[in-house]
This record gives sequence, structure tokens and C-alpha cells, in this order.
Amino acid sequence: MQLRTLELFCTIAEHRSFSKAASLHQLTQSAVSQAMQHLEESVGAELIDRSKRPLILTPAGKTYLGGLRGILRSYERLEQEVRSTSRQLSGRVSIGTIVSVGLSYMPDASEAFGRLHRDVDVRTQFGSNDRVFEMTAEGEVDFGLVSFPHSNKDIQFVLWQQEPMRLVCSAEHRFATQHEVSLSQLSGVKMISFDRGLQLRQEIDRCLAKAGISVNACMEFDNADSMIRAIQASRGIGIVPEAAVRRETANGSLRVVACRELRMTRPLGIIFRRSGRLSRAASEFGSLLLGRPLEAGKRLKSGSGKLTVEAATIEPETGSSVVA
Repeated sequence: MQLRTLELFCTIAEHRSFSKAASLHQLTQSAVSQAMQHLEESVGAELIDRSKRPLILTPAGKTYLGGLRGILRSYERLEQEVRSTSRQLSGRVSIGTIVSVGLSYMPDASEAFGRLHRDVDVRTQFGSNDRVFEMTAEGEVDFGLVSFPHSNKDIQFVLWQQEPMRLVCSAEHRFATQHEVSLSQLSGVKMISFDRGLQLRQEIDRCLAKAGISVNACMEFDNADSMIRAIQASRGIGIVPEAAVRRETANGSLRVVACRELRMTRPLGIIFRRSGRLSRAASEFGSLLLGRPLEAGKRLKSGSGKLTVEAATIEPETGSSVVA
């Protein structure tokens, strides 16, 4: 079976359309249809349900796609390793990331990596925490950047950093002019919050409850960027990752509210598949983020993976990262 046919099947599965796949691969729709018929004859099973619009994969097709993605990624890594036998790195690095981490850290990291390795194409795919785990496990990306990293049968992780969480408010909020607030002043306050289904929200609530504080979540969002916009628009207040509001605090549209009793961090980690190994380019990018060699195949234990409001916060491991 030709590699191009397998790539064509993946494109059809992604776009659920023969015509779209034909356009992307510069083929006629008839050629695409014939290629899929030959593929199904080769594997001895119907892979695509053509009676539905848009097209859907049969159960056999879904199983085939899951295994095929891993094979194609392995082949791509093999090609990259062969090309990288010379000193100059080349190829492509695909990174899955949650929105807040991608927007806060990837631009600087990609720029720094590009100065070192001009022939490597770095691509970023955004998704929820669960989606990044899924993309990584299925081989859609080389590795993922997530919050609250954990290992499972398919995934292992390296702790990247403990990112500070900050209480921030709009410039018009009553807390904006106060030099410092106490934790007790937050009790009953209307607050812009993360969606209650997110682990970050659950950990924030748990930590506040541990300190005897109950806030009034008046709006909820599933990502930090939307939450920040809402805090600005509603003249509100919320607890967000420090790196996510650097621009807003610099231009004065948001203020960091000092609260010495509020000491929260969220763990960020780099996740990768247990099976296979990272390409040289992916390993180099991960090492740039981490500030030390990315040790594929080894989980580095550091911290509990929980937010904390206690005096002792968990610090990241030592190392010089250009972005962390």
C-alpha cells in the first residue's frame, strides 16, 4: 500500500469529504474514490460509510485511523532523523497546547528556536487539556503542553514549571486603588471565574475553601483569554495565570491585586507518548522550553500537581529556560 494512499485516507477522515481531500492532494475526485476502494479491498473491510453526508468512518475505519496516525508519525520522525544526521536540524515539530500556555509561551519559544534552527517548521495546535492529551496519545503532535500533567498507560510527563496565579482586576474596580487586600475581603465578592468543569477552577475553589473563603462566580469561561477580556469589559476581578496577563498589566488595563495570603501556583508539564521516541528537532524544542535536556521515557517527580494557598509553594526544578 502506497504511503500517499494512507495519507489520503487520513485527510478524508479529517475533512469528511472526498472532494476536499481531492483538492488538498491535487487529485480528481474519481482518483480519490478509486484509491479508497483499493485500500478497503486491501484491508478486507469497509472503512468509510458513503451513505452519510458528511462522510463518516465505520467502526473498522476508526480503528484503522487510530493505528495509522501513529504509523505515519513514526515514519515522519524516521525521515526527520535521517535528514538530521547532519549538524543542521530540519523537518517539522508539532506541539499541542492549551490556549493560555500557547499564547503566553509559544511565541517567544518559537522565535528563539527559529533563530537556532531556521530549517525546522514549528506548528502549534490548540485545544483543551483533555484534547491535548488525546492529540499526544494519538500521535497527532510530537508532545503537548498542559496544566495539571499526569501519566497514564499511553502518556508520561515531565514537570515544566509551577506558574503563579494572580488576583487581578480592571483599572475601574474598587480594589485597583488599594495597596493590598486581605483574603477575607474576597468573601462574597462577585468574581469572573473559570468554568466549574475545569480542574483549574476546581483546585482554585478547593484552595479558597480551605482558607474559609467563598466567592460569587458571576461569569464562567473555559479559557483564560476569554476570562481576561470579561474582567476588562465588566470592570471585574478574577484569579488567572500570571503569564496570561503580562500585556494587560503592562498597559494598565488590568491591575495585579496584592494579597500576601493568596499563594497559588498551577503545575505545567510537557507530555509525550510512552511508545516511540521524539525526533531530534522535537527533543531540542522541548529542551529549550524546559531549560535542560528533555529526558524522554522518564517521569521527573516534582510537587503534588495541586494548587496551593499555603505559605510553602512548590517551585520548578532548577534550569535556565528562555521562556519560563
